[in-house]
Amino acid sequence: MKDRLLDAIRAELRARFDRLTRAAKDAHAAATDPGSKAEGKYDTRSLEASYLAAGQARQLEDLARDVSLFDTVNLPAFGIDEPVDAGALVEADLRGESTWFLLAPAAGGLEIVHDGLEITLLTPESALYQKLLGLRTGDRLDDPPLFVSEVR
Repeated sequence: MKDRLLDAIRAELRARFDRLTRAAKDAHAAATDPGSKAEGKYDTRSLEASYLAAGQARQLEDLARDVSLFDTVNLPAFGIDEPVDAGALVEADLRGESTWFLLAPAAGGLEIVHDGLEITLLTPESALYQKLLGLRTGDRLDDPPLFVSEVR
């Protein structure tokens, strides 16, 4: 299952990369277009367009890094009694709802629908990622109120 999940993550990241590449090119074109030249001292169109282009370029770099990382990552399988660690797919009961998390190396916050499951990627920078580490099936957290149902 994790190989197909990785394929779905890679496909989503590449699709986002393609969309952001087009948007960044459009923003760059708008920033350098002679038509966006300031017509007065209060006209900030070209400045705003250049800020947008710079921000999108940074996002594109981050996304390229994530795509590259996921091209090489392998997710280990976890036995039923093993503690949660990097690469684990965790089913948790969070406030009465079944929720799935993947402890991933990048792309935190990305939500993937795979095999009918909505899976949220958590990265090491996430407080929840850190709280899940070391937990086992049947363990509970108080903050947030969470019960670990399954670790894969």
